[in-house]
Amino acid sequence: MKKDTHPDYHFITVQMTDGTTYQTRTTWGKEGDLMTLEIDPLAHPAWTGGNSRMMDTGGQVARFNKRFGGISLAKK
Repeated sequence: MKKDTHPDYHFITVQMTDGTTYQTRTTWGKEGDLMTLEIDPLAHPAWTGGNSRMMDTGGQVARFNKRFGGISLAKK
């Protein structure tokens, strides 16, 4: 194998938006660096589920049903 092909893998401290910290290993930064999160996975809707609702007001699903709603695969 070639030498020095892999990046340095070391410990850093991650600080959440609420101030809590934990240590993890990464290739980001240098040994002992502090990564401060701007988007916290404990509070962000993308990770917590949030108020996500599927609303299709005249969108793709409605257009599809309008065009192909009468088609049936059942034998007549």
